[in-house]
Amino acid sequence: WEAQFGDFANGAQIIIDQFISTSEVKWGQTSSLLMNLPHGYEGQGPEHSSARLERFLQLCAEDNMQVFNVTTPAQYYHMLRKHCLQEHKKPGILMSPKSLLRHPRAVSNVDELANGYFHPILEDKLIQEPSSIERVVICSGKVYYDLLQKAEELALDKVALVRVEQLYPFPDHDIQEYLKSLKAAKDIVWCQEEPKNMGAWSFVSDRIQQILANDQKLQYAGRQASASPAAGQKKIHDAEQLQLVMQALESVE
Repeated sequence: WEAQFGDFANGAQIIIDQFISTSEVKWGQTSSLLMNLPHGYEGQGPEHSSARLERFLQLCAEDNMQVFNVTTPAQYYHMLRKHCLQEHKKPGILMSPKSLLRHPRAVSNVDELANGYFHPILEDKLIQEPSSIERVVICSGKVYYDLLQKAEELALDKVALVRVEQLYPFPDHDIQEYLKSLKAAKDIVWCQEEPKNMGAWSFVSDRIQQILANDQKLQYAGRQASASPAAGQKKIHDAEQLQLVMQALESVE
């Protein structure tokens, strides 16, 4: 099931609450329905900016469904295969926006499609010296490509960008093991496009904090809390986007 924009799922919230998130617990009824809710901040205003990711994550418990925000064609393909072939059927929520269909860097090679598999997180493969990394930015979705572009423009070589491709069940073990490989990193940042009271922040903050080392601190980089999902003007949207990207990357020389 697909909504042209994720916001259009708001009218289906009663059905989602009654039948998608709870049907297995209430009635023992399983489902492999995949809801494709394009979710991304494109500067088109509040009505086309949020699929209310926070609402779906609030409904997640007891392994009742799966929430994805994939960023490459290979991840999308292997997520679909995994969702169809898994032994225990679960409803799936996919948040990937349509803009990634035409993003020049959202590509995969044939080997990744033919021989790859789904990764709950995507580690930073561009790191040359893991021991030199001082800051790790954890994000989910298309904001990764904005972070990547700006990090390259500023020639930042002490920051790692990690993508969470599966938000629930949350891949805490995968993130913890990856952070262990970056022993020098003390600043850990969660970056999101959504306002602070929306998106995944309230869901991931405690989970990430629990797996950090004692000398590591979790920071937030994103829009300030807001009643509206997004600004109504493209110029304001672009200014906010640049600000949150720089906030996520700042303090890295």
